[in-house]
Amino acid sequence: MSATNVFFELPAGGLFKFPPNSDPTVIPATPSFVSPELYQAALDIKVPITIACIYAAVVISLNAYNRSNGNKAWSISKTKTFFAFVVLHNVLLAVYSGWTFIGMLKALATIFANPLGPSGLAGTVDSLCKIQGPAGLGNAVTYNPALSQWTSPSPNVTVQKPSSTDMGRFWNEGLAFYGWFFYLSKFYEVLDTLIILAKGKKSSTLQTYHHAGAMLCMWAGIRYMSPPIWMFVFVNSFIHTLMYTYYTLTAFAVPVPMAVKRSLTTIQIAQFLVGSFYAALHSFIGYTIPVSVPITEVIKSSPVPAATGVSSSLAALATAAGLGGLFQKVLGQNVETMAEHSTTTVTRYQTMYKDVSCIDTSGQTFAIWLNVLYLAPLTALFVRFFVKSYLKHARNS
Repeated sequence: MSATNVFFELPAGGLFKFPPNSDPTVIPATPSFVSPELYQAALDIKVPITIACIYAAVVISLNAYNRSNGNKAWSISKTKTFFAFVVLHNVLLAVYSGWTFIGMLKALATIFANPLGPSGLAGTVDSLCKIQGPAGLGNAVTYNPALSQWTSPSPNVTVQKPSSTDMGRFWNEGLAFYGWFFYLSKFYEVLDTLIILAKGKKSSTLQTYHHAGAMLCMWAGIRYMSPPIWMFVFVNSFIHTLMYTYYTLTAFAVPVPMAVKRSLTTIQIAQFLVGSFYAALHSFIGYTIPVSVPITEVIKSSPVPAATGVSSSLAALATAAGLGGLFQKVLGQNVETMAEHSTTTVTRYQTMYKDVSCIDTSGQTFAIWLNVLYLAPLTALFVRFFVKSYLKHARNS
């Protein structure tokens, strides 16, 4: 193979394991004001599962409470304090989401390899598939489950584990930082549901499933450092910027055209469809990378006459001492033609090409397919909501 290319392949069966391998452990975002211990502790599986279960139980209980009270608004929802809280909540999430989107946009602009560049399409795929290590096709640092260690095909990269000083790939350029906070924001977003319930309304299955599932999907993507999770953070933060801006306007009773509401829902559905396809595609993509293979050669020089003058002098001295015969027996018959050989070891590198898969670990695979399986029913629920809220509403009008 003489050049890099991109190809489709079936994923290795060993990547589909449940539970997935716990290695490698997540690498904290550095430098950061968040301690590595806190970063890793927040990604303990017990955290999202516990919060998701408590959230679902509270929603079910409060839905039943509202139903028994005739879905009347709670008295607190009519206070100025509640109004101020709702506005602050929506503004905070709109600003935070916008900040995350801008941060991820900058990271994407930094790491993205132009397919028209010297590395071609393989360079683009590599920049999106491999999120650790220095930039450049063939320079990535990846975890090898068979060896239980981090490796790199590049002789210029010394590997024990990915370094925080290696820039040019998604993890260190922003995904580890923005992605972790975006994961935590999913816990805060459940206040959306409490606001709805406080107004005496029912929290729908769509609402509950959406929030609980997002916690687990973001957890898996960041915990297992799965490449496509950047898309979830990037696109979802953009949509949330629009969505919470819309909620802020409605809190002030600003009239918003139905077309805007419909467009927001349409964008969300498109996000799920594109995101599912993009994530799943990672399991079926492979490409080639240039690998510098060391080739060691031992070069043996031609015989070089030994110091002839010295040999002759030694022979003369031996003869004078009556040891000429012994000298010749030990060192050879022709002492003046004694020769010596010299050897030199030379290591050179030859560029060869190696096929690699986009995905390396069972944890990355687990995160991908958890997101895909989560998004399938979520998309169906959003489509049902779209039909019920906009299409049927339009027909009835």
